Amino acid sequence: MTTRLRKTRKLRGHVSAGHGRVGKHRKHPGGRGKAGGLHHNRIHFDKYHPGYFGKEFITFISSDLVGMRHFHLLRNQYHCPVGMRHFHLLRNQYHCPVINVDRLWSLLSPNTLQQAKTGNNGKAFVLDCTKAGYFKVLGKGQLPKLPLIVRARFFSKLAEKKIKEAGGVCVLSG
Repeated sequence: MTTRLRKTRKLRGHVSAGHGRVGKHRKHPGGRGKAGGLHHNRIHFDKYHPGYFGKEFITFISSDLVGMRHFHLLRNQYHCPVGMRHFHLLRNQYHCPVINVDRLWSLLSPNTLQQAKTGNNGKAFVLDCTKAGYFKVLGKGQLPKLPLIVRARFFSKLAEKKIKEAGGVCVLSG
């Protein structure tokens, strides 16, 4: 940012430059170092350093007794669950596994693909991606020129274009 646009230029002539009369942006307003981790700086410690305070199980078991093989199990089991509290946390709100166009036929059985290639009287096969655990279809790769009805929650523009070019249909499912 250029100097002329900085806030200090506007604050010329104002003695404390917005930092108060007494302290004037000096000394240690929040305490020195890691002070107040359980008190006035608690949000910072809970959010960015969960488990900082308290005697954890891992710290007083010697590594040769436990062995590093089991360290991850102990860490998960006894890790301090304290963190920044979030009431009514909705998990996996944006969980959206994706699949590319080139892998769509792999969700169906190999027999189905053979039937489609030999000719199935103009009938299209229905593929429900959500039942297979995928919510979004992306457009990477090539699709065989066989009609396929694809059901998913989301389609990228390229995926929709490729499916329609192959003679298929994109159906949005809730």
